Amino acid sequence: MSPDNDPRREPPIFSATLTPHRSLGPTGFLLLMSCLGVASFVTGVVFILLGAWPVFGFLGLDVLLVYLAFRANYRAAAAYEEVTVTPSELMVRKVTPRGRVREWTANPVWVRLQQDIHEEFGVERLFLISRGQRLAIAGFLGPREKQSFARALSEALGEARRGPTLN
Repeated sequence: MSPDNDPRREPPIFSATLTPHRSLGPTGFLLLMSCLGVASFVTGVVFILLGAWPVFGFLGLDVLLVYLAFRANYRAAAAYEEVTVTPSELMVRKVTPRGRVREWTANPVWVRLQQDIHEEFGVERLFLISRGQRLAIAGFLGPREKQSFARALSEALGEARRGPTLN
């Protein structure tokens, strides 16, 4: 029997997968790199004609460094967090860009959600606190997304604390 069809498994009250936001998609990246490459090549040709041929290599190096920086950025976007609340368990699963998994589970009755709020910017950080342990969550969300996520998670924790209800 697999965990997915286990009859003892409780239906989730709340489930969310949090992923980092990347504003530049694959098409935009290709367009940006094409424009940067063409501009660097044209500028490099001008410098070659002026007799400053070493500049051409440095312009190519600039394009390579920008490309590598974007590759690192997109690789970091592979990280994600899964947060699931059932009536008897809160589970946070963090996956790094390299695929390393860390899981944290707690009884939702004893978990407290702490928000660090800046007067001007809004929610800066979110923490789950249980039994003296503090776990930072939703670190790559913006302040508005953190506020919305915190509201939904607080409601789910409140529902879990109330316990099962008969319909």
